[in-house]
Amino acid sequence: MTQIINALSDISDRYRALFVDLWGCVHNGVTAYPDAISALRAYRAQGGKVVLVTNSPKPRAGVATQLVQFNVPEDAYDTIATSGDSARSAMFRGAVGQKVYFMGEWDRDAGFFEPLKLLDNPVEITRVPLQEAEGIVCCGPFDPMADPAVNRPDFLYAKTKGMKLLCANPDIVVDRGEIREWCAGALARLYTEMGGESLYFGKPHPPIYDLARRRLLALGVDVADSEILAIGDGIQTDIAGGQGEGIDSLFISGGLAASETKTGINPDPVALTVYLERENRSPTYTIGQLR
Repeated sequence: MTQIINALSDISDRYRALFVDLWGCVHNGVTAYPDAISALRAYRAQGGKVVLVTNSPKPRAGVATQLVQFNVPEDAYDTIATSGDSARSAMFRGAVGQKVYFMGEWDRDAGFFEPLKLLDNPVEITRVPLQEAEGIVCCGPFDPMADPAVNRPDFLYAKTKGMKLLCANPDIVVDRGEIREWCAGALARLYTEMGGESLYFGKPHPPIYDLARRRLLALGVDVADSEILAIGDGIQTDIAGGQGEGIDSLFISGGLAASETKTGINPDPVALTVYLERENRSPTYTIGQLR
């Protein structure tokens, strides 16, 4: 049974590091949540380390730039681990071939194809039309408001050709302010349901957690899993990922599941229990909003 808490400070002294989701926890896709920023600053002031662990397809530097635009101050975190960085590494190792069909918004996602200097002998990647591709790189839908099913004809062709789909963002949906948008995870899920093979690198899958731990080590911090707390509003990404890694988790019920959990200041206990049982997840703690 999850424990409903009133503030991060109720439990923060039990952990040396936080793996914190961004969208729905620290910002809403438009601007930062002041209470969340205050909580992270307070945690860092007492010596804790904050790793922002995000399913954004952007490289770490791109997320840092975006955070400035969302008014998230640099003193609210220590480092960033992105799904994009994990997926880029796989792409430049040739996980889906050299000639790839790109899905996403190029003006937003061009950084995904920037050369990755950390690898020895990276594969040269070329973007090509679907009919010439060896695989698919999916950073998101072409139209985030369109039903993912519009991609069925292309996915049927890709499946018959045996193409793998590299998913740079496993999130199914995200709320940009008051507007809910589809993410790359919805497309990858559809492709898998159609019999195609999708490769995932963000939450809840292990590669991004391995990257987050390496980011901590780069700061000179070596912590046990029992000293890490995963925080997020995605029950099947943030919380499932934390459980899969054997680390404690704090579920932000006022994010994607606000209506299902009837969250005001905090969730309605009965509604929360029904929701968690339906999703078959057991976060260690739950709070309405990060504060």
